[in-house]
Amino acid sequence: MSSRVSGDLQNAAEEAEGEGEEEDDEGEKSVNPTEVKMSQIVMPCHSNHRQELSVGQLLKWIDSCACLSAERHAGCPCVTASMDDIHFEHTIRVGQVVNIKAKVNRAFNTSMEVGVHVSCEDLFLDRHWRVCHAYATFVTQRTNTGKKVILKLIVPHTEKEQVEYSVAAERRRVRMLHDDIIKDLLSHASVLQADNWAPGNAVAAEKTKVESVELVLPTHANHQVNTFGGQIMAWMVNVATIAASRLCQAHPTLRTIDMFTFRGPSHVGDRLLLRAIVNNAFKNSMEVGVRAEAYHEEGPNRHINSAFMTFEVLDDHRKPCTLPRIRPEPLEGGRRFQEATARKKIRLDRKYIISRTQGEVPLSVPWDPRNQVYLSYNNVSAVKMLAARNHWRLSSEKDEVRLYTMEQKSTLSFRVESEVDVPAHRAFCLLAELSNRPSWDTHYQKCELIHRVDDDDFLYRVVTPSVSRGAVGAPTSANQGEGILQDFILLASKRKPCGSGDPYVIALRSVSLPMYPPSEGYNRGEVLCAGFTIVETSNNMSLISYYNQASPEVLPYISTDIAGLSSSFYHTFCSCSRYLTTNRLPSSSEVQTGLNQLASTDRPTCEVGADSLSVALRSTQL
Repeated sequence: MSSRVSGDLQNAAEEAEGEGEEEDDEGEKSVNPTEVKMSQIVMPCHSNHRQELSVGQLLKWIDSCACLSAERHAGCPCVTASMDDIHFEHTIRVGQVVNIKAKVNRAFNTSMEVGVHVSCEDLFLDRHWRVCHAYATFVTQRTNTGKKVILKLIVPHTEKEQVEYSVAAERRRVRMLHDDIIKDLLSHASVLQADNWAPGNAVAAEKTKVESVELVLPTHANHQVNTFGGQIMAWMVNVATIAASRLCQAHPTLRTIDMFTFRGPSHVGDRLLLRAIVNNAFKNSMEVGVRAEAYHEEGPNRHINSAFMTFEVLDDHRKPCTLPRIRPEPLEGGRRFQEATARKKIRLDRKYIISRTQGEVPLSVPWDPRNQVYLSYNNVSAVKMLAARNHWRLSSEKDEVRLYTMEQKSTLSFRVESEVDVPAHRAFCLLAELSNRPSWDTHYQKCELIHRVDDDDFLYRVVTPSVSRGAVGAPTSANQGEGILQDFILLASKRKPCGSGDPYVIALRSVSLPMYPPSEGYNRGEVLCAGFTIVETSNNMSLISYYNQASPEVLPYISTDIAGLSSSFYHTFCSCSRYLTTNRLPSSSEVQTGLNQLASTDRPTCEVGADSLSVALRSTQL
């Protein structure tokens, strides 16, 4: 996926947002000033041999719509920096209408993330369906005097906009790390055992190689007289399709684009050299790598774009066919073959991580350094999405400590919040140290640090007291015997604010570790989503909110509070408040550590976090 958040992760966020979406649409009519809509009817000139809209043409429309949205917000010319993973769920036929909606999710300094939603409409059957969702990054161009254009902040108004705004910072973080993940996988070749080298009757990769040159004409330029990014992407899809066809000797269907990354501009008069080759063929899919270079007359070639595309061949029943194996070409072919396997593994890890739902057992997924970045992303994003919800209902309140609940389908979530007289950054440091939680939370009998992944992510084993049989909502299964302790293996991920108005976040979720299997004398519990958000209010005070998407193991601890029969949540939060205020001022050793960390960097929090995580990933042994 190349630093780009996958289509699977996009779908997961949208599914989470989709719960109660009809209510949101009815109650939230705010018009986003950056929103741009485009509708195009598919004509024969836009189609391929199957009378379906060509992906290249669709990418042109997506890029145009996203650019218009970016420039509406920036008020100046913008260029495409990258296009995240795109998964095409359906094809579009001639005569149908393509509806594209783009809006800026979040602006950073000189770059912004634009979300694009593509749907199809059948005018005769009055049907609508989703085709794909994409995230594009645009950057502002400098003024004529060479001055940078600093973007104004986006102010989210609706619940969905708040979710996208919050999670955009996490997507940006993942983009910065993807190349390091690939390098780390390749440096430990033992993990790449999913596909062995191809047999002797495999198709030689050289037979799939495609090389094509395009002359950039004025009709291919955008309004800034640079080569239109959508046109470059369309040309890349074209050569990739030819390469895939040479392997399967059939007409392939493009399913996924892992990324488009624009490394430099191209101009009218340039020659674009496009190269494509099948990197690896799996059972039902193949990956094609594409590289675009620009040159002008006798000048040197400039690498301007790269992408990886996954194709399938469908039978008459729209089912994927079995594909011939590929034999890598010498030298560079072996590297590309292994990198394709690594990217496939990343896609499968992502899909498995985000596919865990409340009703499935187990909820936890295996942790290892290869999927750490996506587990961390999913962990923090889940808490941010819970925090952005509008459907919380106040269930109980005592001395300004409030308990809220939210029911969506079969999931019950709760939120406990109160204001404390401690600065947000100090509260964040104290609460992020999970090993100290038993000192103030009676639900934590023991908390043991298993592994420090990096500066932002940690693995803990937590032991909690048993829940007496017969209590409201208490477990009643035979193996939940009275007096048996529960333990949890938790991934704790912490994030400092990425921009003004962002909260501090501490996120928790269950993972499984082979070295820590369920043991005798403990019932292994699981946490789907839990954590804190901490927001600076006024006069060095903080609003602390604790969230939990209640699993069967967690529900007994708060069910009586929700029913209004007790106020244990109040006593726990009061204990937390005392712990924070007692330790309001850092110790002398903590002050010295903070000064050392401050002296080591003067970069923004997001960039520092990304760099530290990439270093940790590179140094972690698989």
